[in-house]
Amino acid sequence: MQKKSKLRNYMVPIMLITSSAIMAMAWIGHLKYKEDLSFLAAAMLAWVLVLPEYLLNVSGIRWGVGVYQPSEMAAMNLSSGIVFIALVSHFFLGEEISTQKYMGFGLMIISMALISGSKKTETKNQKDL
Repeated sequence: MQKKSKLRNYMVPIMLITSSAIMAMAWIGHLKYKEDLSFLAAAMLAWVLVLPEYLLNVSGIRWGVGVYQPSEMAAMNLSSGIVFIALVSHFFLGEEISTQKYMGFGLMIISMALISGSKKTETKNQKDL
């Protein structure tokens, strides 16, 4: 049983972060080919990317319940999604990442640490009661 839990500790974040990377490509990756793709083709391409992303996201969240709190998994998914939007914008679309954006990503990392660290504090406080 403990081996299964350890596997979930690693796999759930990987699944959620991978789904965020795929979603970032679905949302804005098509803009690189804006002149070559019609709106309908871009929408269809995005939907082809969204289906595996959705399967990863939903299965990761369902698998992670009991190991992670739903708020922790949502924070992982949303914060990694924002970071991947910036990465796709920079590396795929050529957008510059400003110092202000880097500072914002640093704040997201701090936020994730605070959200993930709350589980240990809550468990410790519950043992004290």
